Amino acid sequence: MHPKEERTVVIVKPDGVKRGLIGEIISRLERRGLKIIALEMFTATKAQIDDHYPKDSSWIKRLGEKTLANYKKYGWDASQELGTDKPEEIGIMVRSWLIDYMTSSPLVKMVVKGIHAVDMMRKIAGNTMPAVAEMGTIRGDFSVDDATAANRDKRAIHNILHASETPEEAEHEITFWFAPEEIHDYKRAEEDMMF
Repeated sequence: MHPKEERTVVIVKPDGVKRGLIGEIISRLERRGLKIIALEMFTATKAQIDDHYPKDSSWIKRLGEKTLANYKKYGWDASQELGTDKPEEIGIMVRSWLIDYMTSSPLVKMVVKGIHAVDMMRKIAGNTMPAVAEMGTIRGDFSVDDATAANRDKRAIHNILHASETPEEAEHEITFWFAPEEIHDYKRAEEDMMF
């Protein structure tokens, strides 16, 4: 596959939708030379979001480990705040907060295509932890949320959007969220000049 054929999934999360950032997100990725080949606003069910996020123990443990690292960085006691310091248990909590958050309002899902679309979209999005995301990225410009603040409030991090982490994850998410007839390919006018 040619690098310009790579596809990825972007989902504008509840805070991005409610804050009116859909157009800004689309504008940034289109200005970068990526193209939207599928787009829909929808309300996800808990079952859909539960199936969207991995359930394997290593992913859940990684969520808990990230939380513990953040607590350690700021000198807070996870056991006191969350009732446990076991990464697996914390990961389960964080995952349940994610499900609640992602079903709290409509979302906007899209398939984005272009040269190294997965890496490019993650670069445009910025670090998943908005408090440390670089200025100039979507998260760095529009959010200041942090895991410790979110965990203390027993909620998911408000980080505006989801972008697939790997090409394999992107292809899985495309088949999960979109029917083949919902994906439309076309040639953008500037493609011959940009690539």
